[in-house]
Amino acid sequence: MYEHHREPLLSRKMFILRFALHCLVAVGVITVSLGIGVFGYHFLEGLPWIDSLLNASMILGGMGPVDPLASTAGKLFASFYALFSGILFLVIASILMAPIVHRFLHKLHLNVEEDDKDK
Repeated sequence: MYEHHREPLLSRKMFILRFALHCLVAVGVITVSLGIGVFGYHFLEGLPWIDSLLNASMILGGMGPVDPLASTAGKLFASFYALFSGILFLVIASILMAPIVHRFLHKLHLNVEEDDKDK
């Protein structure tokens, strides 16, 4: 998926396309994760769909739940979903930063090779 350090730097247009693909993957991961939260709150805690969406969105966004939880299953789900959401934040950041960091390191490596050739 990424070019080898001996290959030329990817064009700006192709880089933007690669970054857009990473953004699409990140949105997909967020959508699936939000769906897990909505279904969990709806079926385990018995909240209406809109309240389930609100609670899942708030936890996924790092704000915390809105509605008080009554059942043990709902509380267990909320605790695991909160831990999952914290880890998911790191995953999403990695997905979005990977092409940028790769391009930076690739460009830096090309510059170092050019300097070595000049000597």
